[in-house]
Amino acid sequence: MTFAPRTWSVGEIVTAAQLNTEIRDQLNSMFAAWTTYTPTWTGATTNPTIGNGNLTGRHMKIGRTCHIHLNVTVGSTTTFGTGSLALGLPFQAAASMPGVLSAICNRDPATPNFIMGAAQIPVGGTTTGAIWFANPGTAGDWNSWASGAPWTLAAGDVIRVYGTYQTAT
Repeated sequence: MTFAPRTWSVGEIVTAAQLNTEIRDQLNSMFAAWTTYTPTWTGATTNPTIGNGNLTGRHMKIGRTCHIHLNVTVGSTTTFGTGSLALGLPFQAAASMPGVLSAICNRDPATPNFIMGAAQIPVGGTTTGAIWFANPGTAGDWNSWASGAPWTLAAGDVIRVYGTYQTAT
Protein backbone atom coordinates (compact mmCIF):
# COMPACT_ATOMS: atom_id res chain seq x y z
CA MET A 1 0.00 0.00 0.00
CA THR A 2 1.12 3.53 -0.67
CA PHE A 3 0.97 5.82 2.32
CA ALA A 4 -1.36 8.71 1.45
CA PRO A 5 -1.77 11.15 4.35
CA ARG A 6 -4.86 13.30 4.45
CA THR A 7 -4.83 17.09 4.22
CA TRP A 8 -6.55 18.53 7.27
CA SER A 9 -8.53 21.79 7.35
CA VAL A 10 -8.13 24.51 9.98
CA GLY A 11 -10.88 24.19 12.59
CA GLU A 12 -11.85 20.68 11.51
CA ILE A 13 -13.01 18.43 14.34
CA VAL A 14 -11.17 15.12 14.18
CA THR A 15 -13.21 11.97 14.83
CA ALA A 16 -12.10 8.57 16.07
CA ALA A 17 -13.01 7.07 12.69
CA GLN A 18 -10.72 9.56 10.91
CA LEU A 19 -7.86 8.80 13.29
CA ASN A 20 -8.35 5.08 12.69
CA THR A 21 -8.30 5.58 8.93
CA GLU A 22 -5.39 8.04 8.85
CA ILE A 23 -3.13 6.49 11.47
CA ARG A 24 -4.04 2.96 12.53
CA ASP A 25 -5.10 1.60 9.14
CA GLN A 26 -2.15 3.11 7.25
CA LEU A 27 0.36 1.79 9.80
CA ASN A 28 -1.29 -1.64 9.75
CA SER A 29 -0.97 -1.76 5.96
CA MET A 30 2.80 -1.23 6.27
CA PHE A 31 3.19 -4.15 8.65
CA ALA A 32 0.61 -6.54 7.21
CA ALA A 33 1.36 -9.92 5.70
CA TRP A 34 3.11 -9.95 2.35
CA THR A 35 0.92 -10.05 -0.76
CA THR A 36 1.24 -13.11 -2.99
CA TYR A 37 1.28 -12.94 -6.79
CA THR A 38 2.14 -15.22 -9.68
CA PRO A 39 5.17 -13.82 -11.51
CA THR A 40 5.71 -14.23 -15.22
CA TRP A 41 8.64 -16.38 -16.33
CA THR A 42 10.14 -15.48 -19.67
CA GLY A 43 12.99 -16.49 -21.94
CA ALA A 44 14.82 -14.12 -24.29
CA THR A 45 13.87 -16.29 -27.30
CA THR A 46 11.29 -18.89 -26.18
CA ASN A 47 9.38 -18.76 -22.89
CA PRO A 48 9.78 -21.57 -20.35
CA THR A 49 6.83 -23.46 -18.87
CA ILE A 50 6.57 -24.40 -15.20
CA GLY A 51 4.67 -27.66 -15.93
CA ASN A 52 4.19 -29.53 -12.65
CA GLY A 53 6.72 -27.31 -10.88
CA ASN A 54 5.83 -24.29 -8.79
CA LEU A 55 6.27 -20.56 -9.52
CA THR A 56 5.35 -18.15 -6.73
CA GLY A 57 6.02 -14.60 -5.68
CA ARG A 58 5.24 -12.36 -2.75
CA HIS A 59 5.87 -8.71 -2.05
CA MET A 60 5.53 -5.95 0.53
CA LYS A 61 5.30 -2.41 -0.86
CA ILE A 62 5.77 0.65 1.33
CA GLY A 63 5.69 3.88 -0.63
CA ARG A 64 7.99 3.33 -3.62
CA THR A 65 10.02 0.62 -1.86
CA CYS A 66 9.14 -2.96 -2.79
CA HIS A 67 10.51 -6.03 -1.00
CA ILE A 68 10.10 -9.20 -3.07
CA HIS A 69 10.68 -12.94 -2.87
CA LEU A 70 10.32 -15.09 -5.99
CA ASN A 71 10.51 -18.88 -5.96
CA VAL A 72 10.83 -21.35 -8.86
CA THR A 73 10.65 -25.04 -7.92
CA VAL A 74 11.51 -27.22 -10.91
CA GLY A 75 9.11 -30.07 -11.68
CA SER A 76 9.63 -33.18 -13.81
CA THR A 77 7.71 -31.53 -16.69
CA THR A 78 9.27 -28.05 -16.39
CA THR A 79 10.86 -26.78 -19.60
CA PHE A 80 13.31 -23.88 -19.71
CA GLY A 81 12.69 -22.29 -23.10
CA THR A 82 15.67 -20.65 -24.81
CA GLY A 83 17.76 -17.61 -24.04
CA SER A 84 18.36 -15.84 -20.74
CA LEU A 85 15.53 -16.33 -18.23
CA ALA A 86 13.79 -13.54 -16.30
CA LEU A 87 11.02 -13.29 -13.68
CA GLY A 88 8.18 -10.76 -13.51
CA LEU A 89 8.15 -8.00 -10.91
CA PRO A 90 4.95 -7.04 -9.07
CA PHE A 91 5.41 -3.32 -9.92
CA GLN A 92 7.25 -1.42 -12.65
CA ALA A 93 10.77 -0.40 -11.59
CA ALA A 94 11.86 3.22 -11.19
CA ALA A 95 13.28 5.18 -14.13
CA SER A 96 16.60 5.68 -12.32
CA MET A 97 18.74 3.12 -10.45
CA PRO A 98 15.96 0.74 -9.35
CA GLY A 99 18.23 -1.89 -7.78
CA VAL A 100 19.77 -5.35 -7.93
CA LEU A 101 18.29 -8.50 -6.39
CA SER A 102 20.06 -11.47 -4.84
CA ALA A 103 19.54 -14.95 -6.25
CA ILE A 104 20.29 -18.43 -4.97
CA CYS A 105 19.99 -21.87 -6.52
CA ASN A 106 19.48 -24.89 -4.29
CA ARG A 107 20.49 -27.81 -6.49
CA ASP A 108 19.48 -31.25 -5.25
CA PRO A 109 17.68 -30.29 -2.00
CA ALA A 110 18.46 -33.75 -0.55
CA THR A 111 22.16 -32.77 -0.43
CA PRO A 112 22.10 -28.96 -0.46
CA ASN A 113 24.42 -27.33 -2.95
CA PHE A 114 23.78 -23.58 -2.87
CA ILE A 115 24.96 -21.38 -5.73
CA MET A 116 24.78 -17.60 -5.30
CA GLY A 117 23.74 -15.18 -8.00
CA ALA A 118 22.29 -11.76 -8.75
CA ALA A 119 19.54 -10.29 -10.90
CA GLN A 120 19.68 -6.78 -12.29
CA ILE A 121 16.50 -4.75 -12.50
CA PRO A 122 16.37 -2.78 -15.76
CA VAL A 123 15.43 0.91 -15.57
CA GLY A 124 11.62 1.09 -15.83
CA GLY A 125 11.47 -2.70 -16.15
CA THR A 126 8.58 -5.01 -15.34
CA THR A 127 10.79 -8.11 -15.17
CA THR A 128 14.24 -8.81 -13.82
CA GLY A 129 17.05 -8.58 -16.31
CA ALA A 130 19.27 -11.59 -16.81
CA ILE A 131 19.75 -13.63 -13.64
CA TRP A 132 23.45 -14.43 -13.23
CA PHE A 133 24.89 -17.40 -11.32
CA ALA A 134 28.43 -18.38 -10.49
CA ASN A 135 29.58 -21.43 -12.43
CA PRO A 136 30.54 -24.01 -9.77
CA GLY A 137 32.96 -25.67 -12.19
CA THR A 138 35.02 -22.57 -13.04
CA ALA A 139 36.18 -20.01 -10.47
CA GLY A 140 35.26 -16.45 -11.45
CA ASP A 141 32.95 -17.55 -14.29
CA TRP A 142 29.40 -16.17 -14.18
CA ASN A 143 26.67 -17.18 -16.62
CA SER A 144 23.19 -15.88 -17.25
CA TRP A 145 20.53 -18.41 -16.24
CA ALA A 146 19.23 -20.23 -19.33
CA SER A 147 18.29 -23.76 -20.33
CA GLY A 148 21.28 -25.89 -19.29
CA ALA A 149 23.37 -22.90 -18.23
CA PRO A 150 25.32 -22.59 -16.11
CA TRP A 151 24.11 -26.14 -15.20
CA THR A 152 21.17 -28.38 -15.90
CA LEU A 153 18.43 -28.27 -13.27
CA ALA A 154 16.33 -31.28 -12.26
CA ALA A 155 12.99 -31.85 -10.53
CA GLY A 156 13.12 -30.54 -6.96
CA ASP A 157 15.81 -27.92 -7.62
CA VAL A 158 14.86 -24.43 -6.42
CA ILE A 159 15.75 -20.93 -7.65
CA ARG A 160 15.03 -18.01 -5.31
CA VAL A 161 15.32 -14.33 -6.20
CA TYR A 162 14.81 -11.80 -3.41
CA GLY A 163 15.58 -8.28 -2.34
CA THR A 164 14.39 -4.70 -2.48
CA TYR A 165 13.93 -2.31 -5.38
CA GLN A 166 12.48 1.14 -6.06
CA THR A 167 9.19 1.22 -7.97
CA ALA A 168 8.07 3.79 -10.55
CA THR A 169 5.09 4.93 -8.46
